[in-house]
Amino acid sequence: MHELERGTAEHMFRKVLIANRGEIACRIIWACQELGIKTVAVFSEADREALHVQLADQAVCIGPAPSSKSYLNIPAIISAAEITDADAIHPGYGFLSENAYFAEVCEACRIKFIGPPSSVIRLMGDKVRARETMKALGVPVLPGSEGVVRTVEEALAVIDRIGLPVILKAAAGGGGRGMRIVRSREELPTAFQTAQTEAEAAFKNGDLYIERYLERPRHIEIQVLADEHGHVVHLGERECSIQRRYQKLIEEAPSVALTPELRAEMGAVAARAAREIGYTSAGTMEFLFDGEQYYFMEMNTRIQVEHPVTEMITNVDLVREQILIAAGEPLSFRQEEIIFSGHAIECRVNAEDPETFRPSPGTITAITVPGGPGVRVDTAIYPGYTVPPYYDSLIAKLIVRDRNRERALAKMRRALDGFIIEGIKTNIPMHQKIFQDPEFIAGRLSTHFMEEWMHRMKAMEEEPIGLG
Repeated sequence: MHELERGTAEHMFRKVLIANRGEIACRIIWACQELGIKTVAVFSEADREALHVQLADQAVCIGPAPSSKSYLNIPAIISAAEITDADAIHPGYGFLSENAYFAEVCEACRIKFIGPPSSVIRLMGDKVRARETMKALGVPVLPGSEGVVRTVEEALAVIDRIGLPVILKAAAGGGGRGMRIVRSREELPTAFQTAQTEAEAAFKNGDLYIERYLERPRHIEIQVLADEHGHVVHLGERECSIQRRYQKLIEEAPSVALTPELRAEMGAVAARAAREIGYTSAGTMEFLFDGEQYYFMEMNTRIQVEHPVTEMITNVDLVREQILIAAGEPLSFRQEEIIFSGHAIECRVNAEDPETFRPSPGTITAITVPGGPGVRVDTAIYPGYTVPPYYDSLIAKLIVRDRNRERALAKMRRALDGFIIEGIKTNIPMHQKIFQDPEFIAGRLSTHFMEEWMHRMKAMEEEPIGLG
């Protein structure tokens, strides 16, 4: 790929504030350092000794441990940007990264929000409007309700039209909250009330919509990059079907389920849709795929946890590109210059009990990180670091790349065996078991893989031992 000279424009940022924590905050700081940009870390009282605080040029405490009083505290973050004279804010993922109001406040304060315009965040954040927009653009969507369903009677009318099973979804939501599967008309009233109550509690918006429910789909997402000059490219897909309670655990690229022709088609559809809605920055179009047809699910208007697998097979630094795009730089490569090479896999390492999945905060007493060709670890932990109980349990991402999937699987098994974290429990033992599973090795994946895998594991544990 031909890389033009970039990052030398007069309008390049002098200082970027990172409105996040953990490994993604460190990842953004590293990208800024390579671009010669000063950085500001913000931190809660619980994160005073965090690595991102140590790496940044400046650091500002923005409140107590609870995220509602710190990492979600918009006035405190804006004040931190103003007193440190930061001219841009990178939100990372989670927290305020898809908060349209936060992006609006940044715009009003003339602080560049490193992400898409607030209007696009708001459009894609409303799942009903996003679905309607994509449908109008010719992007395949699942059969479902035309807008919000406000009563059980309206929901029954939708079911009569599209059939069962269906899934109720929160219009303002994500992450599995406000979602219920309905397989019979009798289940609907209870499921509707439960989903509505959950959505109201989680998002302060109880609106629901309905889609046809696919029993065993794959979760396939397409990475796009769009600059502020109308140029949009896609960087292929990521297979994200290995998830528990709608939270991804393992991601890989490319997907064994996609042909080169389907990959090109889905990529072109995602890039065209991003262009039509005026998208800029890095973003992801998420699809469900039933083996024959793909259907738009939602768009994530931010960098994603699993972005490294795309970086590993394209040699494109997505965080660097985000920063350059926000600084007004055009993309330095065309679609045909993006070359996909090899196979990459990412495991999310969480501070949790691998059997019960309960969080396992505490002090890390020792750590050994795997290395070697094609092995990458994105993390903010170190010996003596105390994992706080207040935030997401993700503490590291282990990414490998090799020539093909078989070799990447072998490399991941080796890397997992060499990844030692002492003092707390992690889900590394769970990953080690999954990478030995015949179904996983064969690539027979769906969004229900984890529940089926756990059922197989339980059955094996309960199997009586023969006496011979």
